[in-house]
Amino acid sequence: MRDELKARCERIEECYEFMLAYAAQGLPGDQGSKTGGQLRVFLERGDEALTGLANLFRQIVGQEHLQPADRYHAFIAVLDRDAGDAQAAVQLVLAQPVISSQLIDNLNASIHVRALLTDLFLIDEIIKPQDAMKPATSS
Repeated sequence: MRDELKARCERIEECYEFMLAYAAQGLPGDQGSKTGGQLRVFLERGDEALTGLANLFRQIVGQEHLQPADRYHAFIAVLDRDAGDAQAAVQLVLAQPVISSQLIDNLNASIHVRALLTDLFLIDEIIKPQDAMKPATSS
């Protein structure tokens, strides 16, 4: 399940990176350009990855008996709100017949997307294998 969580986080981060590049192009719409066609694919993949994200982290916490459980559950509530808010914004953009670079720039700047990304960076550090977190010993 950690691999699934990591894969979802990566898809969301890839979507954000693509949106940054798309926003910088100054395009009036997503039709008629290669990146415009790719934009909706990245947004849809990001949207998919957001669905049930907090639930997946909740399952990991339960299965691995991560402690202190109450701290994890409090954060999961935050993640659930942030993911839901960011997903609502992504879905609103996807519902538009034309997606301009300016619209994507505004989505990138959204506090909801920024909060979600910060949550993902935190989760990424938390789910790293414990061995990778041990300090190196000198020879």
